Amino acid sequence: MLNADQDRGHDSLMDKVYRNQRHLYDFTRKYYLFGRDSLIGTLDLKPGERVLEIGCGTARNLIAMARRYPEARFYGLDASAEMLKTAGLAVARAGLGDRIHLVHGLAESVSAALFGEATPFDRAIFSYSLSMIPDWEQALSAAKATLSAAGRIHVVDFGDFDGLPGPLARLLRRWLALFHVEPRVRMLKTLESDGTKTHPNSNNLRILPGRYAFVWSGTAYGSP
Repeated sequence: MLNADQDRGHDSLMDKVYRNQRHLYDFTRKYYLFGRDSLIGTLDLKPGERVLEIGCGTARNLIAMARRYPEARFYGLDASAEMLKTAGLAVARAGLGDRIHLVHGLAESVSAALFGEATPFDRAIFSYSLSMIPDWEQALSAAKATLSAAGRIHVVDFGDFDGLPGPLARLLRRWLALFHVEPRVRMLKTLESDGTKTHPNSNNLRILPGRYAFVWSGTAYGSP
């Protein structure tokens, strides 16, 4: 768990990173944050299901999900108060303020109570956010704790780039580091080695070409 000083430090860092980027975020990220829409398309949400996105950013995904699944409800958490300013405006413009609830907070300490909710969520989503969360394993554990017994976690994030030419992979790693992004290579390796691919009813892993990114859904990280 992060202590209070680390909490404030990460909040401040995210505000510094996104204070200006938030205005161009959706336009620029569509060129390299692959797999987000395919993840949304496979959720197959039922009426009344409740979905939490951790690291919701501009609410781009939340709005897309709310439009695709009009009978579900959505909740978004982000460490950057600056980013949430953009998210709030976007949700209001989309006329979805009654179905999307945004809260400022850290992934490592997320809970249903943080949103004023007494019942657990049905899904928890990390879309290119785990690679920016300091204690990403704690974030996954906290997300799991917010879910119902049948709840699922969904992740799309950068892979290890091992299928790309070496110079390109090295360039990508250096470029991402400028934005405080660290691909969770150990997570991908663990998912590949724990039998995830052979247990499609509980866990499912898909790796994008070049191992650029991966899309995973499961009941809990590390559980086959």
